[in-house]
Amino acid sequence: MKTPIITSLALLISCSLSVSCFATDLAESTAENMPQLEALYTHLHQHPELSYQEQATSARMAKELSKLGFDVTEKVGGYGVVGLLKNGAGPVVMIRADMDALPITEQTGKPYASKVKVLNANNQEVGVMHGCGHDIHMTSLIGTAQQLVAQKDNWQGTLMMVAQPAEEVGGGAKAMLKQGLFSDFATPDYVLGLHVSASIPAGKVGITPGYALANVDSVDITVKGEGGHGAYPHLTKDPIVLASRIVLALQTITSRELSPLEPSVITVGSIHGGSKHNIISNEVKLQLTLRSYNPDVRLAQIAAIKRLTKGIAISAGLDEARYPEVYVHEDERIPSTYNDPELTNKVQASIRAEIGTDNVVQADAVMAGEDFGLYGLTAEKRPISLFWLGAVPPSEYQHSIETGASLPSLHSSQFAPDYPATIQTGVRAMSRSAIDLFNQ
Repeated sequence: MKTPIITSLALLISCSLSVSCFATDLAESTAENMPQLEALYTHLHQHPELSYQEQATSARMAKELSKLGFDVTEKVGGYGVVGLLKNGAGPVVMIRADMDALPITEQTGKPYASKVKVLNANNQEVGVMHGCGHDIHMTSLIGTAQQLVAQKDNWQGTLMMVAQPAEEVGGGAKAMLKQGLFSDFATPDYVLGLHVSASIPAGKVGITPGYALANVDSVDITVKGEGGHGAYPHLTKDPIVLASRIVLALQTITSRELSPLEPSVITVGSIHGGSKHNIISNEVKLQLTLRSYNPDVRLAQIAAIKRLTKGIAISAGLDEARYPEVYVHEDERIPSTYNDPELTNKVQASIRAEIGTDNVVQADAVMAGEDFGLYGLTAEKRPISLFWLGAVPPSEYQHSIETGASLPSLHSSQFAPDYPATIQTGVRAMSRSAIDLFNQ
């Protein structure tokens, strides 16, 4: 007969080698909470709120965290919510979820589809939808909080839960940090996040060490000229022609001025000028989006745009007063998200142990933006890591692979994640990652 000490030691060795003991507990306890989490998800999905308007959403997140015993502070950087749970000496692990929805009219046909409509800044009625998975992110955050509270005997440290507003417009993380997120609450040792993927099947997780998401800049160019009659173009300086030359010249920045090893995108998304067939206008306006990973590439893009536009104006004979105006929306700038490789490798190992190696895939970096990257760029230089949470119904994913049919993307009116499987995977992956970081 084995003594209790020998039996406990054998169990400890078995669990440490196979992690099956802990993993089974986490899987089972997450499954037990799924009815509550699914109800939370459908509520959040049916009550979306636009950026800077997340009043009811933040109140619900604060309520859920308070019920679990967190010390909760509301209205941080707008409608941001911070929940702290101190559980002895140890590291501070911050987990972040974003809350805002998009001005999209949902067309999924789901019984829980959003029917919310609001007036936008232009007094136009628009639909509102969680078309980027923030409802999944919030539900996974609460599910993770539930698991970590239930597993308090298995970790030590401070858990910092952050529900962030205004991610879609690039203002939420900036506002929360400005209001003292890292100084007045806690300075995290690790910052974790997740984001649903519209190209990975539910039940799987995608990992991207290093650059994962892009720098994003919005740039306005006002092209000036000397207007006149369309029948007498020789007496004018046509800004439409100048704008056309600028659009073509911009394409040479990525192709001829930057290293082909450095990702760069310069897209002209809008061009407006003129009022009538036979009138040459005085002005044309361009709107651009710039994407890159490397901060130096971003600066090179902006510098080249200013140089090229000025040069084209000079070549057209315009005086300095009519040089194009280039305005970079610095307040809307979103920096690239750089997943700290060491932290990301640890997260990957934890998730593999929890959901299986076959369910963890390497995901390509994308040119989309996410203000999560700001949390790694403070003076404290804390390591951050965001992983991709597969959300595509597996049958739809397989059909797409077999037929080449496209899947609804993020920000699509038809994006409908397989939310039960996605939430369950997100809770398990994030909970296991946090506990392992606490226990290093």
